[in-house]
Amino acid sequence: MQLYLRLAWRNIWRHRRRTLIIVLAMSLTLALMMFYDGLMNGFTDAIYGNAVKVLGGNIQVHARDYRAQASSLPLLPLADPQAVIKAAEANPLTLAATQRISTGGLVTSREGAFAVGITGVEPEKEQAVNIIGQYVKSGRNLNTSDTDSILIGKGLADAMNVQVGDRITMVGHTQHQQIRQRTMTIVGIFDLGMTDIEKQTVYISLGEAQSLFDLPGQTTEIAIFLQKIGTEAGVIESLKAGLSDYEIESFQANYPELASAINSKNGVMDIFSIIIIGIAGVGILNLLLMAVYERTREIGVLGAIGFKAHQIALLFILEGTMIGLVGTMAGIVLGLAINGALMKVGLDFGSMSQAASYMALIKGKVYPTWGIEKLAFRASMVAIISALAAVLPAFEAAQREPAEALHFV
Repeated sequence: MQLYLRLAWRNIWRHRRRTLIIVLAMSLTLALMMFYDGLMNGFTDAIYGNAVKVLGGNIQVHARDYRAQASSLPLLPLADPQAVIKAAEANPLTLAATQRISTGGLVTSREGAFAVGITGVEPEKEQAVNIIGQYVKSGRNLNTSDTDSILIGKGLADAMNVQVGDRITMVGHTQHQQIRQRTMTIVGIFDLGMTDIEKQTVYISLGEAQSLFDLPGQTTEIAIFLQKIGTEAGVIESLKAGLSDYEIESFQANYPELASAINSKNGVMDIFSIIIIGIAGVGILNLLLMAVYERTREIGVLGAIGFKAHQIALLFILEGTMIGLVGTMAGIVLGLAINGALMKVGLDFGSMSQAASYMALIKGKVYPTWGIEKLAFRASMVAIISALAAVLPAFEAAQREPAEALHFV
């Protein structure tokens, strides 16, 4: 085998320029896929990560039997919310764990009534992890001590034709389905650039929600914010060990459409990568087929000195595999160099915020990752397709009769 490897290595560099072109094509292919993977991971953190923060955190903890009634947003108090918070904050992947009261209701103004989700939050604690409070464009964010104060989105404010300082009526219900109505003063309006999301939820202080819904000192939800999207499963497993009396779910369960969007993105890229690598494989096929015709006399000599057909075929397959391996290694180095540089400077997509509604969730620059999450799959595909591309030329070479090949001009 050592002889075959030495011959194959020598042969791929006999036509250095042609080999370098194929290696360059394959390395650029792999490097671009690594760049795309890294960029998409950056987009996932920038877009979906922020969407998760807006929608209530990576993980939500509710009382038992909440999921069976989730469609009606029931007010089921947690038995010991502080124990949940303590367990969540003990995990190194947790950024913050905050108490909430979430239910449904109506807000009304002269323009009419609008169905919304009503969420009582700990404003100061959520300020660092929830972009709602970070993007208050008019007025101010909520304070823990606020009473009869409400924070709404710009989309809802426009629909209701209200502004900071105006008073609107909020209607909700207690856990015993008693209707509660209160006139609230708008203290702030947040602007995410996404009208649909801005119309969905209004925010009040946790203390105000406890008073309004007859839940003194109680909480119906713990929102857990993690450092990175995609780490929810491990954190949930660690929490379930000590919190068996609670329902602990990731955003995938509460917002399946968001999880579906992430999975669809990954699936499209996998298909796209196979197509790109296949195109590069055609280049190897072309290179080795030309080598067969150019080296016809050499093939005849190999046959004349005792090389069998399968040995000649193996030699060509090794050549294709080696080209693939060289291209793979060069691509990995190039991909890491590109992503490493971009991780430091980031990519500014601010000018594209109007291109699509979800782009408004990009707050600042997008910072790619190393793009190595699928590197084993990408690299193995390059190597395998390189080897497969060499099969036809190898078969063609193996079929040459030595006597005829030696007389080939």
